[in-house]
Order: sequence, then structure tokens, then C-alpha cells
Amino acid sequence: MHKLMVVLVSTRPSRAGEPVAKWTLARATAHGKLEASITDLREEALPLYDEPKHPRLGQYEHEHTVRWAAKVRAADAFVFVTPEYNFGMPPSLLNALTFLAAEWAYKPAAFVSYGGVSAGTRSVQMAKSVLTTLKIMPIPEAVSLPFFTQSIKDGVFAPGDVQDKAAMAMLDELTRWTTALATMRGA
Repeated sequence: MHKLMVVLVSTRPSRAGEPVAKWTLARATAHGKLEASITDLREEALPLYDEPKHPRLGQYEHEHTVRWAAKVRAADAFVFVTPEYNFGMPPSLLNALTFLAAEWAYKPAAFVSYGGVSAGTRSVQMAKSVLTTLKIMPIPEAVSLPFFTQSIKDGVFAPGDVQDKAAMAMLDELTRWTTALATMRGA
């Protein structure tokens, strides 16, 4: 079974995305076609990009980069659970992407974005251009969650059927791309 990394992007101490990431993991587990796990960028604790050599060389000198590279290399697909910061992607996501090169290539990615009225969609649009540069295939299917805090009760995110159906459609398409791109990676 292909491995899906659900990436919790926000690293803020007061973040509200953790319940959304757990909901995303639960949807992926219920979907049952990808082996899913959560990776929290706060726990990865990646400093501002600090490798002396370009990531395309794969010659990492810092232990945090070696660990991050191993995690990303082991994944076959990604779902980035992301808010929007100042009409763009969070710096934590750009930094995490920047650390690596070949480890990302020929893998699909989807987004679960959250926020106010825009539901984090501008973050997603900004991130897609970086993903394609790294040879990550961002799929069009996504889950956009406007006013998401209204669906959090007692630390649990519980949106309506529309979001559940969107998640399943996204995971269906992500599974197709994961299978197709595995051949490009020789997996």
C-alpha cells in the first residue's frame, strides 16, 4: 500500500489546524487506499534553510535535514493541511519544501486548506508553483474549509457532508496519481 504523509503545516503555538489534520487523517484512514500518517512541521523543527549545498546534490550536512529527507523519501503522496498567512503560504511550508529536491519528485500532493472567507485558497495557489518546480504534481481536487473554527467543538473538527465528500473525492484522485507516478519513480 502506498504511503500518504498528511503534513500539518502551521507551527504557531496558537494554531487551530491540528483538529483539521486529525480529521484529514481520519478521512484518509476511512478511505483505506493509502497508508496515512501525520507529520507535524512544528515537531520537525526545521530551522530556516541552513544547508550549505544546494538540495539537488542530496549532500546534507545537518541531522535535521537527513531525518526530513528520509521521511519525505518514504512517502508516496502528500496532503498539506495549511492555513493562509498574509494572502500566501506559511513560511514553514516554503522552508520545509526548500530543504529537499529529489525526495519530492514524481509524487502527487493535495491540499486541505482552512481559514476565514477565503478558506486558505490563496495559500494553495502560491504553494502550487513551488510544488511543480520540485516535480510534485499538485492535483486540482482539494478541500477548502471557510470559517473552519465554527466546526471545532471540544478540540474535534466535525464539518458537514460537503467536506467529507470533497475529502473522499480528493483521496480518490490522489490515489490514482500516486499509482501512476510510482512508475516514474521506479517504485
